[in-house]
Order: sequence, then structure tokens, then C-alpha cells
Amino acid sequence: MTVWVGIDLGTQSVRAMAVTDAGDVVGAASRPLTSRRDGDRHEQDPEQWYAALAAACAEALRDVPSDEVGGVAVDATSGTVLLVDDAGAPRSPALMYDDRRAAAFLPRVNEAGGAVWDRLGYRAMQPPWALPKLLWLLREFPGDFRLAHQNDYVNRRLVGRATAADLSNALKTGVDLMAEDWPRDVMAALGVPDAVLPPVVRPGSVLGTVCAAASKETGLLEGTPVIAGTTDGCAAQLGAGATTPGSWNSVLGTTLVLKGVTREPVRDPLGVVYSHRAPDGGWLPGGASSTGTGVLSRDLPGRDLDKLSYEAARRPALDAVTYPLVSPGERFPFNAPEARGFTLGEIDDDVARYAAAIRGAAFIERLCFDYLDLLGAPVDGEIILTGGAARSRYVTQVRADALGRPVTLRENAEPALGMALLAQGLTATMARTREVVEPRPADQAHYLRFVDALAARGWLPAHVAAHAHERSAR
Repeated sequence: MTVWVGIDLGTQSVRAMAVTDAGDVVGAASRPLTSRRDGDRHEQDPEQWYAALAAACAEALRDVPSDEVGGVAVDATSGTVLLVDDAGAPRSPALMYDDRRAAAFLPRVNEAGGAVWDRLGYRAMQPPWALPKLLWLLREFPGDFRLAHQNDYVNRRLVGRATAADLSNALKTGVDLMAEDWPRDVMAALGVPDAVLPPVVRPGSVLGTVCAAASKETGLLEGTPVIAGTTDGCAAQLGAGATTPGSWNSVLGTTLVLKGVTREPVRDPLGVVYSHRAPDGGWLPGGASSTGTGVLSRDLPGRDLDKLSYEAARRPALDAVTYPLVSPGERFPFNAPEARGFTLGEIDDDVARYAAAIRGAAFIERLCFDYLDLLGAPVDGEIILTGGAARSRYVTQVRADALGRPVTLRENAEPALGMALLAQGLTATMARTREVVEPRPADQAHYLRFVDALAARGWLPAHVAAHAHERSAR
């Protein structure tokens, strides 16, 4: 039996899973992470990343013979970066995926790299992307330092030397996914020296092997292959088994993330959809919304969400809808920094407040698919739901109803599983279907009223709203 280790380096925790070729989980563990947030600032301690990773990995492998492990891969949050010295030690804070302090650099970034970004399909970078952050870091922390993405930092600790960055995590730092290299003329125009940039490889490439020091800390046998990982969104997609053209993984947790599979990159005039490069050379388009169930902890603190879900299911007449923005500004399926949450209809208790937020998240999910269809992306394949919200039958049914499509639930789909599959080489069948939930007949008028409200506020472009109406009438 060969065991593959996948590690998900998330925002709130690190999770490690040891998985067989057949998809049996033979070990799993997690450790919490802490953040420092203040307005546009969001930082984490890189040393905590590795300490938590090592502890979680060691626990997950406690009952697994070390010589049975065939490889390990790590995913990380997209757009999280820091500067390190020649020894790999942090020389700046780690700026997390949603840190927006570098927004002032965005015009320079998009002017210098606009032609490349346009060719790659997303047309323009957004304020929290990693390349503006890199310019900010180089200004604030001058010195002979090197860029490290979140999983570059821990991969170096695992291997014991500097490693290449994977193309998936390097996307938001400006890597040219067509050439599979940095656009060096763009970087030079922005004042980024070649020496700052790591080499890049496709996800699934071998970065090196576990060193002696890491072996003692993680329980991985020295010499175990360390495989280039992906972003957490792509990892979740692999774990869900969304790997064939036209299939999509929709992850609803704190926020909503959609990832699909296409043969060609999706080009988006609004710049809210961007395509990662798949390990086989294909494309993984998708986007991340600023909406999600994160509003529940903010608006319903301390409430029993399972109980609210049960009560909401017993009150089908609830028809209010909330635009559930977790933080100001929308990123997908439209770009509107000025967007703010709102509610249509009456809310008179916490059950109605809960149901309105869930319905709003489902409507945004539907609007994402409408927009992807407008861009010409294939959206007729399997839709696989994952993330914390997929554990609720009520939420899953509301989403299936809003989409008007069957949705698939997996037995065990999470980013760490996706990384185990990537470490294995993507030839095993680890994703197992638990259930397919069919949609119930739904009144499209509620969805279209929500779409029109977004358009009336000037956030959703009129042609996108029109396509949503057209698609609803099919």
C-alpha cells in the first residue's frame, strides 16, 4: 500500500491527510493558525505556518509506516507572499491573500503588464493580488531578498533549500502562464530584479525530497518526494474530482470560490475570471467572490446554525434575500470595489435573516454560472459542491434550486485530499460520490429581482444582467 500526504495551508488552520490510492484516509490532523487584521492589513507569522504543518503532518502519520509514503504536496492561499533571505528566513511580514495595502501600486502594475494580462484572459490585476504586494514589500523592506509565496516558504523548509514556485500560486504575482515563465520585461519595467523571482514549474512537478531536519519534525521519511502544489482553490477542485472539461467545483465557506476545467483559457473583459494552468497543460478557470457564509458569524454571532437551518427548511415561504458580502467590495462575478451588502424583502427574526443570507449566496453562485456561460465557458458538466456549507442539507437544496441543476456531494472532498491526489500523480480515483441532490421547481422571479437590484446600483454591468434574464428564460 502506498500512502500520499496532502497538506492544506489555509487561513485559519493547517490540515494534513494521509490517503491511499483507493481514497481511504488513514490519518488526518489539523492545527490552528492566527492572523493579525487591522483595516486593509492582514498578516500571519510564517514560522507558525511551518510549526503547525509539521505538527499536523506528524500526527496524521502517527499510525502510517514512514516507508509507505510516496510523496507530499502542499497547497496555500492564493496571493499570500513575503520576502525571505538567502537562508529562507522571513525578512518581511507575510501579506495574506486579502491584504489591500498595496492598492496604490495597481495602476503601475496594470500599465506595465496590461498586454500580458490581456493575453492571459483576466485583463487586469486586482488590489489584493500578489504583484502589487511584491512592489510594496520591495519598497518597505529594501535589501537583497527573494520572493516567496506561502507554500514556497514551507516547501523550502521541507526540502532544506530554495525550491521553484508552482505556476498556480505564481499567477497573481504575474507569471506568464502561456510561456510558463516570468514576463521579465514587465518585471524589469516595474523594478523587480530577476534575482527576486524564483523559478517556476507546473503543479505536480517534483521540487526535491524531504531533508533530515524536516523528517524529524514531520514524520515524513527523509528522501520522500516533495511535489509542487497549487492554490487552495485549485486543491479543493482536485479533491472534489472536478477534473474533466465542463465540470465545476463550487466551494461555499466563508466566501464563494468557483473552479472549472476547460481546454482553453477563458478570456474575461471584466477581469474577474482568471485561469490557472492545470498539471496536464489544460486550464482551470474560476473566480472568488467576496460573498459567502462568513456573514453568518458576523450577523448571527453565537447562534446555532444547524437549528436555524432546520427551522428555515420548515418555512418555505421565506423569500427575503440578502447580498451577503463578507467584506466591502465584490470580486466575482463582477468587479465593484464600492459594493456593499443589502437586503430585499422583510426580515423579522433570525431564521429569516439566516435564510436570506443563504438565498443570496445561492443567487450569487447562479450569477457566476450565468457570467461564465456569457464568456463561452462550458458549464454543462457536473457541479460538485464542497466547503463547509455543503454539510447542510438545507443549504445544498437551496443552491440546487437556485442553479436549477443537480448538484453532487462527495464523501470526502477537501483541499488536503486534492494535494494527496496531486502527489500521487492524478491517476487514482480518490473522490467518491456521496449523493446527487436534484433541484425543486423554483420561481425565477426572485433571482432576477436580485440581479436587477445589483444592476440598478451600478455594480453589475447591464449586459451581464441581460444575459442572466436570457438564460433564465431558456
